[in-house]
Amino acid sequence: MSPLPARLILYDGECGFCSRSVQFVLDRDAQEHFYFAPLQGDTAESLRARHTQIPTGLDTMVLIRVDEGVEQVFLRSAAVLRVASELPGIWRVFGCLKILPSMVTDLFYRPVAAIRHRLAGSGKSCRLIQENEAHRFLP
Repeated sequence: MSPLPARLILYDGECGFCSRSVQFVLDRDAQEHFYFAPLQGDTAESLRARHTQIPTGLDTMVLIRVDEGVEQVFLRSAAVLRVASELPGIWRVFGCLKILPSMVTDLFYRPVAAIRHRLAGSGKSCRLIQENEAHRFLP
């Protein structure tokens, strides 16, 4: 596998809510800090071999941060809050919540993850990846 980007978000590629979340980040990440890969893909599979804490279930957003060659894994609300802390503008304020223990912030994450398909449906009708964004998506 080629080197990972510094910030890689793993998401459920068949979930409309998750796809919209990816679009949300894409629209706000003009500096292209974040790259994306579906939890169902080859990239996620190879990362699971190295990081056993990455679940095989699809209800968990994962952020892989690579700093000086060291891969850090953030799951669920910890991933969401780390991403928010690196987005410009008001979104950084939400990132401040990352100081709270994950067991507390996951109390809000888990119910949303459980009903995400009902909130936005499946990803089969999502916007196609634009040509200028394709390099940010790994298999």
